[in-house]
Amino acid sequence: MAELELIADYGCVVGEGPLWHPDEQRVYWIDIPSGRLFCYDPRTGDHGLVYEAGEAVGGFTVQADGSLLLFMTRGAIKTWRSGHVVTLIEEIPEERHTRFNDVVADPVGRVYGGTMATAERPGRLYRVDLDGTLRVILDNVGIPNGMDFTPDLQQMYFTDSVQRTIYLFDYDQESGTLTNQRVWVETPPGYGVPDGLTVDVEGAVWSARWDDGALYRYSPSGEVTWRIEFPARKVSSVAFGGSDYGDLYVTTAGGDNKAAEGAGAGALFRLRPGVRGRAPFRSRIRL
Repeated sequence: MAELELIADYGCVVGEGPLWHPDEQRVYWIDIPSGRLFCYDPRTGDHGLVYEAGEAVGGFTVQADGSLLLFMTRGAIKTWRSGHVVTLIEEIPEERHTRFNDVVADPVGRVYGGTMATAERPGRLYRVDLDGTLRVILDNVGIPNGMDFTPDLQQMYFTDSVQRTIYLFDYDQESGTLTNQRVWVETPPGYGVPDGLTVDVEGAVWSARWDDGALYRYSPSGEVTWRIEFPARKVSSVAFGGSDYGDLYVTTAGGDNKAAEGAGAGALFRLRPGVRGRAPFRSRIRL
């Protein structure tokens, strides 16, 4: 039984996106609505707020140079490093009334990023190519969420929380093309919705479950092999980290209403499940 360790609790409304920074050996995470960016150093135990955007940040990646690539409200994309912010894309006109949600870098350095639905249309999944070109990959998405790649880099998982479904695509590394979309796992009604995810070295998928208070581990064939309960209803995202990628960092949401959402709502947790992950792929977006 993996023991849950509470690392930090900043009462995040939507704590999300834990991501290990290999150069710094630290983990970053965000509170989406406020754009607060936090950092934890496991070597010292120190953690704290390192940046406050003042507007929503839906997700981020680690760039090749070590900066963070922030995906924000209105489709803005910016880099951040030690308080210095550079705007790469001011806005995407079609996303002016919404924001990015989850994102992931691929092995080449492209980024796949989803945007939330508006009153006029569903959400979208974009691919940001190395030169900053934006391409719509999917245009009928409920809430775009957890994404990652199979260990052989031949397929990509993609979560649509509204559909309560994790999809699997065939992925072509050379072109970045996603094809052959099919249902991989569908969450039964009444058991929450799948949110962020990550893949371990054995090919198993760790999926955070919003409104079900748990983290699920699925075998490559889609069978539940482990369910870990959290003291929070909204388990939002998960990522491997640590010097050997043997630590799982997990975020929760609902910190503005702990009475209803649980004592651990809005926090960052760590557990050691006995299986390793891999280093996150770095984005290499140049403009």
